[in-house]
This record gives sequence, C-alpha cells and structure tokens, in this order.
Amino acid sequence: MKIFKPVLLLFILPFFAFAGAHKFYISVTNVDYSEKDEAVQIITRVFIDDMNAVLNERYGYPAVLGTKKESSVDKEFLEKYLRTKFLVEINGKTEKYDFIGHKFDTDMVICYLEVPNVPLKTLKQIGITNEVLTDLYDDQQNVVHIKVNGNKKSHVLIKSRIKGMLNL
Repeated sequence: MKIFKPVLLLFILPFFAFAGAHKFYISVTNVDYSEKDEAVQIITRVFIDDMNAVLNERYGYPAVLGTKKESSVDKEFLEKYLRTKFLVEINGKTEKYDFIGHKFDTDMVICYLEVPNVPLKTLKQIGITNEVLTDLYDDQQNVVHIKVNGNKKSHVLIKSRIKGMLNL
C-alpha cells in the first residue's frame, strides 16, 4: 500500500498539469503565386470555434460555421470579417481579392482567396496585413508564409505587428 500511493500519484499528476493550460491561438496562411493563372493565391486556416466566437463578438451574430446548421449568412459574415481584417498589397497598393470559398477540416475553417490578373513581370512586392482574431485574443498569432518564384518569407504576425512582406 505504501508503494501504491506514490505510483498512483505519478499517474494522476500529469493530468493536473494540463488542467490550467492556456489555449493557443494561431492561424496559418499560405500565399503563393500561380504563373499559370497569373494570380496570387491564398489559403488561410483558422480554428472554427475561434472564428465563430469572433463573429458573435464583433457582429452579434451567433455563427455556426462547420455545423449542419451553417447557412449562407454564416459565409457572408465570414467573408465580411476577413475583408476587414485580412488585406493584400501588391507593389504597395491594396488589392481587392476574390473570396473563392471555404471548407472545413476537422476543427479548422480553410478559406480560399485570390488576387487575379497579376503578371509575374510586374510583381515586385507582396504585403499581407493579417489582424484575424487579434480583436478577440491579445495573444493571437497569425503565421504567414509567402512564396513567389522560388523566393520565400515567413512571418509571425501579432497584435502589435500585423503586416508581413516579401520583396522580389
């Protein structure tokens, strides 16, 4: 019995170590240039529960992204939010992007965006401003990977540093 209590404590203790663990807030965005399409193509991944929470907080809309109850209104609010918090600059000028659509993978919402009609010969710089979820979570990190014609740059964007660039 004397040995049982310390062994039991060794098995139970790790469960308590994670009981107070803080949730990690992160999104990952990949920005690539398609020579074939002459377009900047963007895939951004955000946790569904965080996106639903920010849509509710910011717009008072009880979003249900990623559920059977999801509607076209959920998509409209998702796109509206992205357009205010995610900006694309080409050669120093903010460009409008097409919201191609979204899908879900486990607990992530994956959004597809595209800036069309960008000839490679004129492309000198891509800038990404990503404030997604920083209005809800102070410790939100938005990782951005930009890749164009063999040039790569990665950024970890936070509330106080919201913009990353790749100069060609």
